[in-house]
Amino acid sequence: MSNTFLDKLKQRRSQYALGRDVSLSKEDLASLIQEAVKHSPSSFNSQSSRAVILFGDQSEKLWQIAIEEVRKVAPPENFDKTVTRLTSFAAGVGTVLFYEDQDVVRGLQEKFALYADNFPIWSEQSSGMAQLAVWAALADAGVGASLQHYNPLIDAAVAAEWNIPASWKLRAQMPFGANAGGFGEKTFMDDAERFRVIG
Repeated sequence: MSNTFLDKLKQRRSQYALGRDVSLSKEDLASLIQEAVKHSPSSFNSQSSRAVILFGDQSEKLWQIAIEEVRKVAPPENFDKTVTRLTSFAAGVGTVLFYEDQDVVRGLQEKFALYADNFPIWSEQSSGMAQLAVWAALADAGVGASLQHYNPLIDAAVAAEWNIPASWKLRAQMPFGANAGGFGEKTFMDDAERFRVIG
């Protein structure tokens, strides 16, 4: 069975070797990312997802912040490998910071008290869908990316650097750029262990 959406989804792979030679302009990349987040689903159409898009030296600054914050907690004997990894993220064109607005979540908890415990969970699901939408859109445009999670280590420093609202909770970072390397073989667990088709 051929399915265009699934074909595009299969293009989405983790790219750790990033470069700067992309065909899209900064404006086109920003628009693509914004549209992907805008059209991602959210519970009660809450639209709780937020994104900060850093380009060029601003993206490099983010990964320098990450190096300094990780340095405070990482074992010194392995830190060189960590710096190499974080520096590779800075080698791309930019980074998307994915946030969830906790004011939106709290507002829904107050308005719909019966579902109050679920709104933080649904917010995380909204963020995940926004992340996948952006990643797949970038991959379809020939732009490499990976998903990173240096939160909460970097949260305070990042919020101070870019004046992030206090209600925004950092959930993930997505460095992106040209595909400067290949992709390894992707393996899958046996379908029988993962799926049940009933009826």
